[in-house]
Amino acid sequence: MANEISSANVAQAIVKLVAADALEGVVSELLMGNLVNRNFEAALAQAGDTVNIPIAPALSANNIAEAGTVTNQNPSLGNAQVVLNSHIEATFVVPDVTQAFAVPDLRRTYMDSAIKALAEKIEADILQLAASFNANTNAGTFNTALTEAAIDDAETKLFKAKCPRNAPWYLVVSSDAYADLRKIARFSEAQTIGSGQAIQVGITGALKGFQVARSQKAYKTGTSTSNLAFHRDALALVTRRLPQPLPGTGAVAEYAEMGNFGMRAVMSYQPNTLAQQFTLDVLYGAAILRNGFGVEVRS
Repeated sequence: MANEISSANVAQAIVKLVAADALEGVVSELLMGNLVNRNFEAALAQAGDTVNIPIAPALSANNIAEAGTVTNQNPSLGNAQVVLNSHIEATFVVPDVTQAFAVPDLRRTYMDSAIKALAEKIEADILQLAASFNANTNAGTFNTALTEAAIDDAETKLFKAKCPRNAPWYLVVSSDAYADLRKIARFSEAQTIGSGQAIQVGITGALKGFQVARSQKAYKTGTSTSNLAFHRDALALVTRRLPQPLPGTGAVAEYAEMGNFGMRAVMSYQPNTLAQQFTLDVLYGAAILRNGFGVEVRS
């Protein structure tokens, strides 16, 4: 019968539920992953594959005299190569699947740690690229409190680099650098900016044209921190589908995709523990897309 319930149907339904819940959780936990340019296609890929991301060409405006002709510039698309060099996974075991998936809160309890682990790894991989931006000279100084002058310098550098305003500019900093910003009176007190929210609720908000956020995964080398001022097109996060497990191997997989981001969930039976094992994994690469659209802000 077409509507017959089988163990295979139930298994596939469970994996779909895990994949959907995990995807929502990972995406909501991402900071940088939600600010940068994301690229996803449903094509299958393997770790080490290279993805080509097109970049819009530069054109110039020419003065056309009366009865003149246009100047054909024959532009060609630029290209940024992103290597899918990260295949990350988080695995957990559920002893009683029926109980866990009948109670949503219990199901989420099993998955929470896996979701956070994946999101933190992606966050760290993106933010470590901050130290690689070199089209603009860096702003700020290592091992020195972040200052208003450093933020102003970063904004000026992006403006001079013709970084477009078609999307917000962001400043993502470490927790210590964020604390330094909240101590600057001109950035935090009501008599200077009309709002005391940095003192009242701890949120710095917008500064010098940047939307400011903090991350626990800001890139550090020893005591030196590389914060990042950027436009979303400065960086790319590229994800692709991983292949399905071989049929008959006892594993069931399902994909989940949303907002140019994708991941996979795999369920398999562990006879030694009489439990179901779930693996959440993501194949991705993070790379600089437009070097001129980012500035390393040191602290």
